[in-house]
Amino acid sequence: MSGPPPSPSPRSERRRTAQRRARRRAAIISLVVLIVIGGATAIALSSPTASPPHQRVTATAPTTAAPSTTTTQAPAPGFVAGKITAIGDSVMIDYQQPLEQSLSGVTVDGTVSRQWSQGVDLVNQLKASGQLGATVIIGLSTNGPITAATFAPMAEALTGASKVIFVNIHVDREWQDPNNAVLAAGVASMKNAVLVDWNGLALEHPEWFGSDGTHLAINGPGAQALAQLIAAQAS
Repeated sequence: MSGPPPSPSPRSERRRTAQRRARRRAAIISLVVLIVIGGATAIALSSPTASPPHQRVTATAPTTAAPSTTTTQAPAPGFVAGKITAIGDSVMIDYQQPLEQSLSGVTVDGTVSRQWSQGVDLVNQLKASGQLGATVIIGLSTNGPITAATFAPMAEALTGASKVIFVNIHVDREWQDPNNAVLAAGVASMKNAVLVDWNGLALEHPEWFGSDGTHLAINGPGAQALAQLIAAQAS
């Protein structure tokens, strides 16, 4: 009789156990790979559009052109477009003719001894009657002092003008410098106003003036120079 088969050695048993474990791990890994591949395929098939990698897809909104709006601002009531109104005192009479020659469409109203307040009244009258030019020249304050408080009504009356030209004064009186300071400050507070520095030019040419140091020879060189100075700002 033959005896029982010999028992495997411990070394060969460990080798077979390791092989069985390796086969199980391989089987598990293969199963996982199949599951992952199948899931990715299902996702790709369920998506109607797929963007290539790293390509940004942006939605483009429809463009609508904004309506074109063109507005033309009409002159304020009381101001006449294309017309120039000059309001002044007796000094303006000295340069009236050169000013009329330099500026087409200008109406000059200069009066002896006209006060600032009278000038304000005239501006309001012309504005109310629709006769005030869109450009206004103010040559006043030779005949007395003015203040910020008296300047304010003039500024208010001239609101809406296309341009306002204030001419400062050259007069042998104590109110010359204070008045010129008021005019400069007032012009700076108005968006549509400019200042003609007549006093600065006059100080360089004493020969232009008569014995009072204020008035000019009518149509003389000083009158011509002042008219040109104003016209340069009105054009």
